[in-house]
Amino acid sequence: MKTTLVFCAAAVAASLAHAQESKIELKPGPGRDLVMGYCVMCHSVDYIQGNSPFMTRQVWEAEVNKMMKAYGAQIPPADVPKVVDYLTTHYGAPPK
Repeated sequence: MKTTLVFCAAAVAASLAHAQESKIELKPGPGRDLVMGYCVMCHSVDYIQGNSPFMTRQVWEAEVNKMMKAYGAQIPPADVPKVVDYLTTHYGAPPK
């Protein structure tokens, strides 16, 4: 009986935690699949959206390069401009 109660409590806790997870998705557009494949495997979409108000194209470029050099993101050089284009177009700071 005690084991059943513990199991039920754990199941309820897991359900609540799952219900509170972010349901944010990346905006559709060219390059979205690349970003999902290269970026979201290491961090959540929330990270991309949370930083977007401050990210110009130059900053997104630097961020992608940092992820490759410092954190080992496996982004082929030919895909870097596509990833940066997507991030700048959909999550870049508005031009001044």
